[in-house]
Amino acid sequence: MTFSVPIVVRGYELDTQGHLNQAVYLQYAEHARWELLRSVGAPQDKLVASGIGPVVLENTIKYLRELRGGDEVTVSVDFEWSTGKTFRFRHEIRKLDGTVAAEISTTAGLLDLTARKLVAAPGERLAALAERPDLLGL
Repeated sequence: MTFSVPIVVRGYELDTQGHLNQAVYLQYAEHARWELLRSVGAPQDKLVASGIGPVVLENTIKYLRELRGGDEVTVSVDFEWSTGKTFRFRHEIRKLDGTVAAEISTTAGLLDLTARKLVAAPGERLAALAERPDLLGL
């Protein structure tokens, strides 16, 4: 199930060429992930209280079209689960006309905040905390 959030590109996020600064694409993706976790009932404070936190291990961005100040976009996020301690988030940043401006793939895990190691079966761990596990795509 795809989850998405709307964002309007703000003027202070632009670079000297007048388009969205490359680092801000990652901020948009992170915002969408936190909103998804909040929507499933696993916001940051609940994760921390349970002794875990998501950690990004790798990001890959494919820039397809520029974004300029005032552009309205939706940032989607889907989980891609596998066996082991890591999983992926797949993001699309899409203009209102349907044009895909960027694709982002994020490899992540859940960090045990005490042991400082990735937890096994992160999907199961998130599902156990979630109020809406159906949004996790498990």
